[in-house]
Amino acid sequence: MVVSGLEGKRVLVTGGAQGIGFAVAQRFAQEGASVFLVDRTDASHLGQAISEVRKVAAKTDAIIDGVKGDVSEEASVDAAFQKAIDALGQVDVLINNAGINRGYSSDEFPTTAFDEVLGVNLRGVFLSSRRAIRHFLERKIKGIIINNSSNHESQPKPGFIAYSVSKGGLGNLTKTLALEFSNRGNAVAPGAGRAAEAPEVAGVFAFLASDDATYITGQTIYVDGGLTLSADYRQNWAS
Repeated sequence: MVVSGLEGKRVLVTGGAQGIGFAVAQRFAQEGASVFLVDRTDASHLGQAISEVRKVAAKTDAIIDGVKGDVSEEASVDAAFQKAIDALGQVDVLINNAGINRGYSSDEFPTTAFDEVLGVNLRGVFLSSRRAIRHFLERKIKGIIINNSSNHESQPKPGFIAYSVSKGGLGNLTKTLALEFSNRGNAVAPGAGRAAEAPEVAGVFAFLASDDATYITGQTIYVDGGLTLSADYRQNWAS
């Protein structure tokens, strides 16, 4: 299904060379958008991802490009964003997709692993969003930011404290920026009610960036196959 208002948009996708980010990049390209991928993967993998996105681009004059970058590093974010502007002319939509996970019992959780997860999942979103907002304000762009969250934004996962904390913080970051700038800022929260196909999640990102979602802001949209419905309550055991 084609959604309205995406053709000609210029979109930056972090973590865009794999998983949901890659599916999001493909979906926006299919809708006629120019897409710039940022990923810290090796150059060969990034180049292959860019090539694959180019193959599905709906418009032959759409620009599909990318650069290696680490969203947890401020200088890397600034450099990647500038390269995106140089390639696309401007950025209209930021997709904060880059994310990592580490699993340890909380009493054994290494500080370095905790810092790494929050560095990418929370600090990275802050740095990228701040850079995008500055660009939007400078150019008077009605920009859109969409964050890739998780059902663990609201439901903690034992053994993955850093991930749960990062996604909880991400939910508040999304709401704070939406209130502060009154622009289009939302989060998509995939989960595991069943194993979702990445394009199923990508479609929600496309919707939130479209003209059909102009009255939605500061929200986390759960796309988790019903996982957050708390299946334990299917039986009335608690009352």
